[in-house]
Amino acid sequence: MMLRVLFLLMLCMGLPQAASAGDLPTPEHGPVLRIQGSNTIGAALGPALVEGLLSAQGLRRIHRETPDTANELRIVGETVQGRRIVVEVAAHGSSTGFAALKAASADLAASSRPIKDSELASLQSLGDLKSPSAEQVIAIDGLAIILHPDNPLNQLDTVQLARIFSGEVKTWEDIGGRGGPIHLYARDDQSGTYDTFKQLVLSGRGKTLGSAAKRFESSEQLSDAVSADPQGIGFIGLPYVRQARAVAIIDGQSQAMLPLNSLIATEDYPLSRRLFFYLPPNVKNPWANALVAFAQSTEGQAIVAANGFIAQTVQAMAVTPNALMPEGYQALSRHAQRLSVNFRFEEGSATLDNKARQDLRRVLDYIKQHGKTDGQVTLVGFGDAKSDPARADLLSKLRAMAVRRELVKSGVVFREIRGFGAEMPVAANSADEGRIRNRRVEVWVY
Repeated sequence: MMLRVLFLLMLCMGLPQAASAGDLPTPEHGPVLRIQGSNTIGAALGPALVEGLLSAQGLRRIHRETPDTANELRIVGETVQGRRIVVEVAAHGSSTGFAALKAASADLAASSRPIKDSELASLQSLGDLKSPSAEQVIAIDGLAIILHPDNPLNQLDTVQLARIFSGEVKTWEDIGGRGGPIHLYARDDQSGTYDTFKQLVLSGRGKTLGSAAKRFESSEQLSDAVSADPQGIGFIGLPYVRQARAVAIIDGQSQAMLPLNSLIATEDYPLSRRLFFYLPPNVKNPWANALVAFAQSTEGQAIVAANGFIAQTVQAMAVTPNALMPEGYQALSRHAQRLSVNFRFEEGSATLDNKARQDLRRVLDYIKQHGKTDGQVTLVGFGDAKSDPARADLLSKLRAMAVRRELVKSGVVFREIRGFGAEMPVAANSADEGRIRNRRVEVWVY
């Protein structure tokens, strides 16, 4: 019954369709599904989602087997007839997932960053991997900047981070701290975590990672190394903070933000990121389709949360007004609650991106389930700074209107559509990545 409901939900969302329990083919030889890519996903989240799918398929004796190669495992279950069903997971970094798709040695790529244009071009024969059905956001994560628990530093801005990790800033005293020379810890070159840090922090400021940084394929090992080194600093996915301590981050004119669940869910936290499954449209593996559909389901998102990542389940959040907010926004926060999602747009476009298209169904479900369809929803648009503030105000409202158009089709009557222009930035406007993050639409309910 559960998977039948999921099937109908996926039809509405334009996502891959989950097969009914027991309907997936079970070949006698070889794995039914091969997943390669991100260590952030593959270390725990990916295997847990696979186990959830196998359980939903009615398999028994589900367990993990570890081969001799590090960061690889097999998830195994048995059919009622005793047939062995195997899913292979190799977690050597996001770029290895796309390389495996090209080599036909994987059916699904796990990535902790968006696919690069060069990868997209090289995989054209597999179909458009940027299409809504192929590019699946399965969770939200935040890159935590971690220190030894005894380091007294409380916050850093992204410019300081770039200077620290490039090796320009060499001692804690140079940034107002104490402890002597700074020791750098970073993920390896194959890692989506490293790619994300490089994109969000280093490249836009013309920096590269300092040669003295100690590199790790394993997130857990990196975190443990920082927590054992009073002079250490590293970057890591949110579930892997472990015994280390995360600091608050500032980007441009944004407020200092800790990697809190609410700020990561809305992607306001400067170092938030999306975790992806990439499903090649021209490669038909029903187990891959079923895993993607399961990951997007309520049960799958509960597994996301249980593994320390941020689920995409929509919730209402109270926002405390403060003096840095525009008066109209303060008034809104006194009387309404914000939903835990931001709608974002394709680069240079008023077209909703793939995650936003997925979130439309989630937001609509929340509005209907809570009886908010008749004049109890306000959309609030924001944008990046323009030379003409009036143009920024107009564009921010037009983005909110783009979301309104989609939800009106399902019978939602809105209370108000607001545009706050370039106010309340969540990222620096000095680079494309920051400008895209500032172009967003919030949903508020009364």
